[in-house]
Amino acid sequence: MINENNLQEFNTLISSPKTIALIPHRNPDGDAIGSTLGLCLILKALGHQAFVISPNDFPNFLQWMPYSNEIIVYEHNKEKAVKLLHSADAVFALDFNILARTGDEFEQVLNVLKAPFVMIDHHQMPGDFAKITFSDTSFGSTCELVYTIIDKLGYTDHISKDAATCLYTGIVTDSGSFRFPKTTANTHRAVASLIEKGINNPYIHNALFDNNSYNRLQLMGRALERIVVMSDKKSSYLHLNHHDLNEFQHQKGDTDGFVNYGLSIKGVDLTAFFIERRDENLIKISFRSSGNFDVNLLARKYFEGGGHINAAGGKSHLSLQDTIKRFTEIVENHKNEFYV
Repeated sequence: MINENNLQEFNTLISSPKTIALIPHRNPDGDAIGSTLGLCLILKALGHQAFVISPNDFPNFLQWMPYSNEIIVYEHNKEKAVKLLHSADAVFALDFNILARTGDEFEQVLNVLKAPFVMIDHHQMPGDFAKITFSDTSFGSTCELVYTIIDKLGYTDHISKDAATCLYTGIVTDSGSFRFPKTTANTHRAVASLIEKGINNPYIHNALFDNNSYNRLQLMGRALERIVVMSDKKSSYLHLNHHDLNEFQHQKGDTDGFVNYGLSIKGVDLTAFFIERRDENLIKISFRSSGNFDVNLLARKYFEGGGHINAAGGKSHLSLQDTIKRFTEIVENHKNEFYV
């Protein structure tokens, strides 16, 4: 439920022209880029100077999105990004709820800003860094939450075709093309309104899901041949190592969605996908589950991560082999602790 006091405070904040920075989390996905770009375009239509600053690069499969070429990437242009952030009257944090999700270095930049923060997010266990917080886990995506806020304020006339395209993209990606449990009647009402803005939804789906490179398909094949099923524990896992990524010239976003194949196996309600990232000196982990198995709790307790009940992420500083061993031991000995 959206708090009416927060809604009015937010409305007051954006009622007069301001300079507003919008930031997604590190390694942004479709919902993070969609919500920041979408809201940025709406704010521009309302007369604000608004810009998006991403902590690092976003995936190639999102670079077709309207105005994505105007995103300032902090890791590539630190001086400009810091200058712009310090010029902002307000900073909007979208699709994350603790500043640590922006990365260690970028978090330090954000910590010294004087401007008030606005948080718009749908993940569990939010932090308290924002002056105005919209945090609602009942929403399947931050983009749907953004649309709902704009709708409640009566600003939907300021949603252009480009802004609608961005918001639709985030809803599609975070809802698993409308198949995940948090897809509601309100989700479809929001989508209907966005389609009425003139978006080309078949094109969006094609750009997101049907534009594979040869190397991405080879990476997928490598990951799929490595699926291990722990039948007695209704669990599975798959992995890619550093050599796999190099062999098939891995690009950001190439492995998105691979984890879902582990969950698609009959009888499996928990899966994990491990990626060895030597450039970051860690193992990146994606978790997916079905039903009442809470991967958010699993990721938070054991793998320095978090997310949603059925989709979460984490990391490990052990070797790939030792990380997988740790996961299997947790599943063998503690899996029952995470059914809610």
